[in-house]
Amino acid sequence: MDRKLLQYLVEYLVEEGKAHGCALPPAAADAAQGGLASASAEALWLAFRSLVNVRPPWPAPGEFLAAQDELLQGLIAEAGVATLADTTPSPTDPRLRLWRGDITTLAADAIVNAANSGMTGCWAPLHYCIDNAIHTFAGVQLRAACAKAMAAQGHPEPTAQAKVTDGYNLPARRVIHTVGP
Repeated sequence: MDRKLLQYLVEYLVEEGKAHGCALPPAAADAAQGGLASASAEALWLAFRSLVNVRPPWPAPGEFLAAQDELLQGLIAEAGVATLADTTPSPTDPRLRLWRGDITTLAADAIVNAANSGMTGCWAPLHYCIDNAIHTFAGVQLRAACAKAMAAQGHPEPTAQAKVTDGYNLPARRVIHTVGP
């Protein structure tokens, strides 16, 4: 984990939140309390995750996006990207492939996100649901794209319908967001 990138990103997100009058989520407040310059990489990662989990879909400057993209793509590469070669043919139908692992590391045409009807992510800091993981590792661009689609639609996403977005920093090219029953 690149500590300098994390520190820059957390400092940016903290200042952005302050400028908009937002309270810091606990993990970010804990990291900031002791001073971000002396916070561990793990504390900065938790602060980053919690801040992006609650960040509204505001526009982000290019410098922030470049740093965020470098961090997230590096973390995904470190975790190891899974490909078709890592899957197993289904014993009942060889057209189906089976794989078990971290969906944020799967290189595929598309992955499916178990989304809520707002489509903009979980919003619970550090919650370990799939929706939060996908939004965290795709980057803040994903929430912005989902918010734009939902604003154009004008109402919550119905159950069993879907929206498709780019995957941004994920190895999957697209994300299919759908609301379950």
